[in-house]
Amino acid sequence: MRDDGTLDDPYAPSSPTTDTEDGTSTERTTAASRLRAYARDLTGRRRAQLVLAAGVVCCLGLATVAAIRNEDADAATRGGSLSSSELAQRAEQQRASRSLDRTAVPSASIVTPSAAASPADPDTTASARTVAPARPTDPAPVAGLDEDQMENAEAIVRTGREMGVPRRGLVIAVATAMQESNLYNVASGVLPESQDYPHQGVGWDHDSVGLFQQRSSSGWGPVGRLMDPEFATRQFLSALEQVPGWQRMRLTDAAQAVQVSAYPEHYQQHEWRATRVVDAIVPAGR
Repeated sequence: MRDDGTLDDPYAPSSPTTDTEDGTSTERTTAASRLRAYARDLTGRRRAQLVLAAGVVCCLGLATVAAIRNEDADAATRGGSLSSSELAQRAEQQRASRSLDRTAVPSASIVTPSAAASPADPDTTASARTVAPARPTDPAPVAGLDEDQMENAEAIVRTGREMGVPRRGLVIAVATAMQESNLYNVASGVLPESQDYPHQGVGWDHDSVGLFQQRSSSGWGPVGRLMDPEFATRQFLSALEQVPGWQRMRLTDAAQAVQVSAYPEHYQQHEWRATRVVDAIVPAGR
C-alpha cells in the first residue's frame, strides 16, 4: 500500500508496457538498430566500389595520356630527321588520306598508254636505232673566205653529209665550187631568169649558173633549182659518184670528169684550201 492511498494490484506488472501487433517497443528498437547497421554497411560497400571504379578510370586515363605522349615523342624523333618540305608533304598526304575531298593527281604525272612508246611502233623503234650524224658546226671563215663564201661551203658540206658522201667527196666539191664560182651563188647575165632568184653576183659564161656553174641547157636541171646551193650540190655529187674510181683519182681529175672544163688542171690548186675548210666545218673523226 502506498501513501497516496491507492491499492496495489498484486497482479499488475512491475513496469508498464505497451503491446502492439508488431511486438513490444524493445523489439522494434532492436530491429531498427539492425536496419541502420545494415544500411551503413551497404553504403560503405557502395562507396568502396565507387572509389575502386574511380581509381581504375583514373589509371586508364593516365595510361592513355602516357601512350599519346610516347607516340608524339616518337613522331617528333622521326620527324627530326626529315626536312621541312618532307614534313609538309607528309602532313598534306595525311590530311588528304583523311579527307573525302581528295586532291586529284596532276595530269602531268600520269602516263597514258597513248603517250608511252610502244615496242610495236616501227617509227619509234626505228628512230631509237638510228643515230643521226653529227651536225656540222658553223665556224668562222677560214682559208681567206668571207662570210658568204663560208656559208656556201657549209651548205655543200651539209648536203654531202646528208647524202652519206665520204670526206674526200666533200673536199672535191668545195674545191670545184672555188674554181667555178669562187664559192658565190652566181646568176647569169645571159639568162635573165636566173636573176629572179637569190644570188651573190652575175657571170657571163653562157647560161652557166649557181655554185658549180651548171647549165640548164645541158640537162643539169631547171634554172630556179640550179640557183639553190643544196640542189646544185646534189647534182654535182650524184654525178661524181657515177665516176668509176673517183676516190682514188687526183682531185682535179675527179672534178674534170664531172665538169668537162676547158681548164682541167685548175681545180688542183684549190685542194689545200678546200681541205682546210672541210676540216673546220667537220672536224676529223666526226
